[in-house]
Amino acid sequence: MKIANVRSYIVNADGPKNLVFVRVETDDGTYGWGEAYTQTDRDTAITAHVERLGHYLIGRSPFNIKHFSQVAYEDFAAKRGAMDFWSALSAIEQALWDIVGKSLGVPVYDLLGGACRDKIRVYANGWSDDTETPNEYADAAKQMVDRGFTALKFDPFPGPWRLYISRDDEAAAIDTVHAVRDAVGPDIDLLIEVHRRLAPMHAVRVADAIRDVDPFWFEEPCPAENVDALAEVRSRTDIPIVAGETLYTKAAFRELFEKRAVDIINPDVCNTGGILETKEIAAMAEPYYVGVSPHNYNSVGVALASTVHVSACIPNFIITEYWVNFEPVVEDITVGAPQVDGGYIPLPDAPGLGVDLDENALERRADISVGNKTIRKYSDEGP
Repeated sequence: MKIANVRSYIVNADGPKNLVFVRVETDDGTYGWGEAYTQTDRDTAITAHVERLGHYLIGRSPFNIKHFSQVAYEDFAAKRGAMDFWSALSAIEQALWDIVGKSLGVPVYDLLGGACRDKIRVYANGWSDDTETPNEYADAAKQMVDRGFTALKFDPFPGPWRLYISRDDEAAAIDTVHAVRDAVGPDIDLLIEVHRRLAPMHAVRVADAIRDVDPFWFEEPCPAENVDALAEVRSRTDIPIVAGETLYTKAAFRELFEKRAVDIINPDVCNTGGILETKEIAAMAEPYYVGVSPHNYNSVGVALASTVHVSACIPNFIITEYWVNFEPVVEDITVGAPQVDGGYIPLPDAPGLGVDLDENALERRADISVGNKTIRKYSDEGP
């Protein structure tokens, strides 16, 4: 069996960003799907990487996954990988695992050492995107609880993503967190997202002010490139600190562990380098007693399936992300997407990743336009 073709699809997801999928085909008709992390107007940069990387796969065995990932970084990227490269490689890598699992007739998690659990806990995210006031957050949160989710993540901060914010914005965020807690009661886990936006002085003040609602975690209070700043915030609060969605490969996570800067990491299988790299990052975290909660601002189809397979094999797994806003597009294009039941996803037993995509539906939703999306919703601030 040899790889015969690699192609990518940009899919309009009716939201702030498109989705990017990769299909790898072999000469015997077996194919696999993968998904790349993307951001607004970064789609074509990622698919360009897929196209160029694909040239090096043609005629090769799909089983040599580790070797291809390594030489792609060392030779293609010349050890200078950035988000676009890692996202493209991650999608190709997932598709290769899908092919191997289908060829051997087993789920991918059975190829990674086998499952440590039979279901994967998820938290709902994206549900608060159109909310502004504390009451709107509270009402939207109750709707998620009514759907059976037992954990909710949200960013309560108004305004643009800036390091220094006003006392009014601090107070608004604090009020929102308390309103959500009052709305959902004490038994729902609240995961507070900060999006790398705060200087430590703000992060610590906010953490102190929301401690009474018992947050499940405080995610990326500061930009992750300054690990000492993260460690400072962690040393000044007992709310668990999370970081990692902007870090790619094992090398980028090393300093987080060595400096005890986080309690939990959230690598994304669609940009770390793929399924195996995410598993290896999780293994690095184990001796430092750091938990793993994979990030998934991607579809709840292919990307979520890849995340579920990795999560099944990680002893230090805690919870993973389910982006509710992508449900409509996934329902339209996906066959066998993971289903949430009571806040959990049962492990699939189908070979490979266990999901398929409808190519006709992908073509109907094709979107290669640029410049027509909203960059967050505060990009017009400024002179």
